[in-house]
Amino acid sequence: MDSIVLDGKQLAEKIKSKITKEIIEREKAGLSVPTLATILVGNDPASATYVNMKIKACKSVGMGSKYVHLDEKTTTNELLDEIDKLNRNEEVSGILLQHPCPQSIDERMAFDRIAYYKDVDGVNLKSFGRLSMKMDTFFPCTPYGIMLLLKEYKISLSGKNAVVVGRSPILGKPMSMILLNEDCTVTICHSKTQNLPEIVKNGDIIIGALGKPEFIKADWIKTGAILIDAGYNQGNVGDIEMTKAMSKSSYYTPVPGGVGPMTIAVLLQQTLQACKLQRTK
Repeated sequence: MDSIVLDGKQLAEKIKSKITKEIIEREKAGLSVPTLATILVGNDPASATYVNMKIKACKSVGMGSKYVHLDEKTTTNELLDEIDKLNRNEEVSGILLQHPCPQSIDERMAFDRIAYYKDVDGVNLKSFGRLSMKMDTFFPCTPYGIMLLLKEYKISLSGKNAVVVGRSPILGKPMSMILLNEDCTVTICHSKTQNLPEIVKNGDIIIGALGKPEFIKADWIKTGAILIDAGYNQGNVGDIEMTKAMSKSSYYTPVPGGVGPMTIAVLLQQTLQACKLQRTK
C-alpha cells in the first residue's frame, strides 16, 4: 500500500517560521522577547549536545536563552536554589531542566520546583495533572509534537485503538493521556506486558516510546496502521522495525526527521506562549 511520510522536519520549520515572525512583531511593538533558561547538571556528553541544540534553536527564531551549567557534585538543594532564582527572574519565560540528572539529584523534586507557568517542558506534577483532566497547560514537548503532527495531516483519531509501547513520565504516560483526550482507546504497554505482539497487532496507531532499537517488529503490525516512532537509537534507528514495517503502514514517521524536530519546535512554541501569559498577568 502507499504509505504517507509524516514529515516532522517540514512542520517544525513551519512552526518556527511563525514564531520568528511573532517575535519580530513583538520587538517592533516594544514587547518583551521570550527567553528560555536551560539547566544542565553534570557533564553528560549527550545531554550537553541536546542543550546546545536548544540554545541554537532559540537563536534561530530570535528568542533569548540563558544557560545554567552546574557541577556534577551539585546537591538537590543547590539545584532547587537555582530553579528558585529562575522562577523569580522576570526576564526568564520558560525553564527546562535537562534530563537525566546525576543519580544524586532528586529529579522529581527538581521538576516540581519549576513554576507551572514556566514549565515549558511540561514535566511537573501540576502540568501532568491538568493534562490528565483535559485542562489548559503546557504539554510534554515530544507527545504534543506527535499530536500536532497527526493533526497537520488531518488524521482522524476518535475511536481508534492506540497502543503506546513505553510508560515513561515524560513520554509514554502523557502520550497516553493526550490520545485518551482525543477519544482514542488506549493501551499502555511496558516491560511486564504479556503477549505484546498480539496487543500491538490490534493497534490502529502504534507509538514506539521505549528507547530500544527496532524492538517493535514489523510482523506485529497490522496493515494500514499509523506508526509513530519516538525513539532514536545508535545507527539512526528508532524503536520500530521501520524499514520492514513502513510498507504496511498508512502513515509513518521517519527516523530521523519525524518526531525529533517537533520536540524542539514545541519547546519554542510553549516558551513564546509562556512569555505572553506572564506579561498579561
